Amino acid sequence: MPDDTLGTVLDRNLQEEMQTSYMEYAMSVIISRALPEVRDGLKPVQRRILYAMQRAGATSGTKTKKSAAFVGDVMKLYHPHGDSAIYDALVRMAQPFSLRYPLIDGQGNFGSVDGDPPAAMRYTEAKLSAITGELMADIEKQTVDMVPSYDGSEEEPSVLPARIPNLLINGASGIAVGMTTNIPPHNLREVAGAVKHLVDNPDATAEDLLGFVQGPDFPTGGVIMGTAGIKAAYSTGHGRIIVRARHSLEQAANGRERIIVYELPYAVNKASLVAKIAELVSERKLEGIADLRDESDRNGMRILIELKREAQVFTVLNNLYKHTTLQTTFGVIMLAIVDGRPVVLSLKQALQLFIDHRRNVILRRTRFDLERAQERAHILEGLKICLDHLDEVIKTIRAASDQDVASTQLQSKFGLSERQAKAVLALTLGRLTRLERSKVDEEYEQVIKTIAYLESILAFDQRRDGRRGQEVRRRPPHRDHRPGGDRAISRGPRAEGRGRRHADAPRIREAATAASLPGAEARRRGSERRAADSEQ
Repeated sequence: MPDDTLGTVLDRNLQEEMQTSYMEYAMSVIISRALPEVRDGLKPVQRRILYAMQRAGATSGTKTKKSAAFVGDVMKLYHPHGDSAIYDALVRMAQPFSLRYPLIDGQGNFGSVDGDPPAAMRYTEAKLSAITGELMADIEKQTVDMVPSYDGSEEEPSVLPARIPNLLINGASGIAVGMTTNIPPHNLREVAGAVKHLVDNPDATAEDLLGFVQGPDFPTGGVIMGTAGIKAAYSTGHGRIIVRARHSLEQAANGRERIIVYELPYAVNKASLVAKIAELVSERKLEGIADLRDESDRNGMRILIELKREAQVFTVLNNLYKHTTLQTTFGVIMLAIVDGRPVVLSLKQALQLFIDHRRNVILRRTRFDLERAQERAHILEGLKICLDHLDEVIKTIRAASDQDVASTQLQSKFGLSERQAKAVLALTLGRLTRLERSKVDEEYEQVIKTIAYLESILAFDQRRDGRRGQEVRRRPPHRDHRPGGDRAISRGPRAEGRGRRHADAPRIREAATAASLPGAEARRRGSERRAADSEQ
């Protein structure tokens, strides 16, 4: 057998080969699967699902379509992995208890806070939610780089234009090789306020931004105890936030005290929690509980814990916090992909990278719009020339033997460019004779104004920043799945700071005003509000 049939043989050290291969595998998992991109807050599979749904026309204003169709499209065109991984990612983006602002509007069984699995993809239907339109805005204007798909047959966006800071408002979680990320969700109004403040004040400190983003806003609600963990997370990218369930106290007809739990810490399985409490009671590790019922229904969550007559309410509560997930710790690790590398970010860094991304998107969009406006102005100039010599133009077109001859004669006789001549020939003679000079002049003046405005945006960074701040301040359309209005989470009344309560819908304006006040006054005003609300 000839030696060349063996191919190329490399002499490599086994240790070096193992190290190189493992690092390549690790980076592939980190970049291509497990960690979100800082600019749009999405993992590759999430971005591919949303882009495939956008291309399929399943936008917020249309009817829902079978989830299986989207999973098939994503697997065929963009994501060469199993269908179950794709469907799991799609389901999570539709769960109002998983994402603060769901990116997909699902119809059918998409799971529950009890840990019930979703229905099979052949039964459920989905479409993009309204807020996802803000992530996709202007993608058709060459605002982001398109890269080849895994087999080179299609193109996909490397990142979405993302008019909203999705990484912060929806958070992210993921486990890569040797590292993990766990970013909590936040309130859109508060993050938008922080973006505007950072645009206007680039030297703002983490303490300044805390006047706007006062803490995470989990979709399932709850109470954050203290502010030390929040400050550490926002300053360093690492922190431990203690979250407790929200409860109220009632008295039963028989005179016994009842604890009613109606909000749980983030990612707590309600059914498992109730089962754990019952187990602890039966093992006599929890004393003072006479009855336990899950009375949750379509109107909301309600876990009823009835106490024995001699039981002390706060003693029972403290034992519940100690032994069950009525109190959990959310370990914040703000790790995301920045320029192709995993980086732990502070709040200010995350906001600044989003601002830089929006600056680049607006710049590219402006260039695109400017090119189109200049092309239109060029065509209108040609139409104006033709209207000045309408009879001669019509006579020239009729006399020509074909379109190429007509184009050449229009260019030579009237000084039109090739594009202008083609635009004139694209009009029928009937349309050409019906053109009104006043309308052409009016459109031309408007296009010239548009060109001047777009050129000014390219010339002045300050105007570009102002436009970006204006866009992010505008609240995107979003159907909130929870009663009330803006904020689901509040901070508890312990140690470093007073707790915030929620505003209901009529008081949103007041809450926004409080968020714009500096320092202690903002916290004081914010502590007088309350409400409850609910997307990967």
